[in-house]
Amino acid sequence: MVVSPSWYHLNMMSFHHTHITEPYSFFCRFYAKVSDLHSEVYSGPSASMANPLVAFTLIKRLQSEWVNLVYSNEAQENTQALRSGYEEVEEEEGYFPKLEDLQGAAKGLMRLQDVYSLQVGSLVRGQFKRINNGNLIDIYSPIISIPLSGDDCFLVGKVAYEQEDYYHSVQWLEESVRLFRGAGGEWSPENEGTLEDALDHLAFSHFKTGNVSYALSLSQELLNYDPMNRRVSKNIEMYERLLVEYPPLPSAHTELKRPKTTYLRTRNTYERLCQTQGTQPRHYENPRLFCDYFTNDSPGLLLQPIRREVLSLQPYVVLYHRFISDSEAKSIQDVAQTGVSVYCHGSVSNSTPYLALFWRCSLYSAWLKETAHPIIGRLDQRITMLTGLNVQPPYAEYLQVVNYGIGGHYEPHFDHATSASSPLFRLNTGNRVATFMIYLSSVDAGGSTAFIHANFSVPVVENAALFWWNLHKNGQGDGDTLHAGCPVLVGDKWVANKWIHEYGQEFQRRCSPNPEE
Repeated sequence: MVVSPSWYHLNMMSFHHTHITEPYSFFCRFYAKVSDLHSEVYSGPSASMANPLVAFTLIKRLQSEWVNLVYSNEAQENTQALRSGYEEVEEEEGYFPKLEDLQGAAKGLMRLQDVYSLQVGSLVRGQFKRINNGNLIDIYSPIISIPLSGDDCFLVGKVAYEQEDYYHSVQWLEESVRLFRGAGGEWSPENEGTLEDALDHLAFSHFKTGNVSYALSLSQELLNYDPMNRRVSKNIEMYERLLVEYPPLPSAHTELKRPKTTYLRTRNTYERLCQTQGTQPRHYENPRLFCDYFTNDSPGLLLQPIRREVLSLQPYVVLYHRFISDSEAKSIQDVAQTGVSVYCHGSVSNSTPYLALFWRCSLYSAWLKETAHPIIGRLDQRITMLTGLNVQPPYAEYLQVVNYGIGGHYEPHFDHATSASSPLFRLNTGNRVATFMIYLSSVDAGGSTAFIHANFSVPVVENAALFWWNLHKNGQGDGDTLHAGCPVLVGDKWVANKWIHEYGQEFQRRCSPNPEE
């Protein structure tokens, strides 16, 4: 039986806390590291903080590095004041990231890796590159590059490992081992892992993917550092026996396979649409698609018509440019941050401080009534002028404001209910007939809205609004409206959704004489 390192280390103190080094040098080095980051990154352009690698390292430092450093044996001397100060900040502020927040950030990085086909080695160096026809091409060039450390990579790999996702754990732990080796095995008290830890998890990951020979090689290297480790010795014996009983073929190559997802059938199309970051080229060849200045015969728009771009006829999808002003978008964001419902890991919490939401999860939302701010009512009036629909509750839902965190995304879904038991019908106002989605911010890369069955995607256009019909005129759901929010590669994506229901629209969107429409 090959024993997993996670099982072996359960409830055991990590051996690196027995190392003896001058505490002053540790603090000086860590202080210099944090000071450089604050002067270069956090005090620099705001776009720097939109970099997911910067956000990930900040969360990791707040969640584990400071804790490891402050409570390490090396820091026992002259650090009581530091410990008291840290505990005071943690108790008073109450929004330091938790372990699940750090794990969520790691999952976000792996999601970006997958959807945008990012090369892990480049990502670790602070670059966003994709392999295309054997060549590395830049996807995004950050203003400031933040490379990841061996311990950063170990944490991401360990998160994948604990989910038995060896496709990702192998790639990230390989980088962790490479970086730890390059550092000469030097250990820092703020680190969670060591070279030995990375080798241990990487060996078992390779074993689980069928690469027994490499698992043996890594385990032998690990035994050199820890000769008395009986568990690793037994694993080596098992690997050697397996290689004798099932010798690998000379041409055999162990291929890593991505874990399956609930939307496996649409994954390839979804990721292709996200990578193109915009409408497909052949879409523009359709002569029936057009741009114009639109009034909808509304008196309120006659003097100031809105720029309309018809993106698709089936499903009918329209982009209204400059729907909202910068100040209006900022006001909605500010109001949303005062009372927020955060949806993470199946739980809901209310009125969470906004700073915590920076790392709390990949998606959070707030529902705003018209009384929350005068701008909400003005937006409702504007939507009615453009669509001709009744958007007052209960015929439409309250305005939902959503912010996407690190790698924030929304998996393929329909906005309308596809089951008669859906909670949407508890409102007794019918199904969601239409969606009006407002982009409250811009992003540097990623974040497109992909219509998977219709085979096109819409990039984030700041202050614009996207509108589409969810239902056919006969009341049946439109299957071509299956859509997804692509992960935000770099940036801070804010959107506001207005979902409009069937009832109350009887004279605004009449039934067709053709029952098939």
